[in-house]
Amino acid sequence: MFPKVQDLKGIISAVIIGMAALFLSAYTPSYLNSILIALIIGIVLNNLVVIPKDFESGLTFTNSKMLELSIIFLAFSINYVSVSKLGVGSFSAILVTVSLVLVAIIYFSRVFKCPTSTGWLIGFGTAICGSSAIAALAPSVSKDKEDVAVSMAVVNLYGSVGMILLPLLLPYLQLSTYQIGLLIGGSLHSVGNVVGAGYSMSDDIGEVSMTIKLARVALLSPALIFFNFMVNRSAVSSWKDYIKLPWYLIGFFIISILSSIIPPSTNFIASMEFIGKVVLTIAMAAIGLKVSFKKLISSGRKGILFGLFIFALQFSLLLGFAFFLV
Repeated sequence: MFPKVQDLKGIISAVIIGMAALFLSAYTPSYLNSILIALIIGIVLNNLVVIPKDFESGLTFTNSKMLELSIIFLAFSINYVSVSKLGVGSFSAILVTVSLVLVAIIYFSRVFKCPTSTGWLIGFGTAICGSSAIAALAPSVSKDKEDVAVSMAVVNLYGSVGMILLPLLLPYLQLSTYQIGLLIGGSLHSVGNVVGAGYSMSDDIGEVSMTIKLARVALLSPALIFFNFMVNRSAVSSWKDYIKLPWYLIGFFIISILSSIIPPSTNFIASMEFIGKVVLTIAMAAIGLKVSFKKLISSGRKGILFGLFIFALQFSLLLGFAFFLV
């Protein structure tokens, strides 16, 4: 769990790149966030210069432990009491949509011939909460950090595109505030995407969108159990193995319950979200420093097509529910 002395070079290099990415993100458009900038810088450096071997252990430690740690900070924004106010119909729409998308990921990743763990990570990130969902699933399904890099890049790409396009296109559909909030909160990848798209249309749409989005984030733990069951059912001998949660998801679950019982202040939540963003940015820097252009392009082309399909599928299901629930 804790780094060793020989890990320090790799850790420090990832931290420096992560801090640079955070600084640069203040001067770039919202769709080019610190996570994506850190990944790009890391990949470019890895392909322009030879990363010394003694950096390897530190980079491995950073990309694995930081990914896991980032999930903890996401939990402070979850409030199950607020999510319960959605009502049975709205929550059922989110639950059914997420479940159907998770099942579709397994089948369609083969149809699109998307590298297995890349397709799973892209789909899971699309279904739940973007980069954080990928970080939660990656340790159990992917040993190749290039898969994580591709999936992070794809979900950030479509989350950013959706954040820009949905506020421009949805007004033409003559939808209610609730319907628009369901589509934005139920389809866009990250919390930042939802905030950007929802509140750019109106405060009411922003509030509905965020409530819907938090319901998806609250499904992270059960979705992970369900997805692991689907992909590992032939290799696991005991049902107990399906419900074993890694330490960071246990922490996520405990903190989210405590935050629902005793809601933290807005400033505290904002601080935790920022720390989580910093941690995830450093993790992406470490991942980028281990990715080659050749493998990125090879997996990326199929990943982009698959990510677009899953995003369109999820949006179509939600559009059907939006009209059905009115």
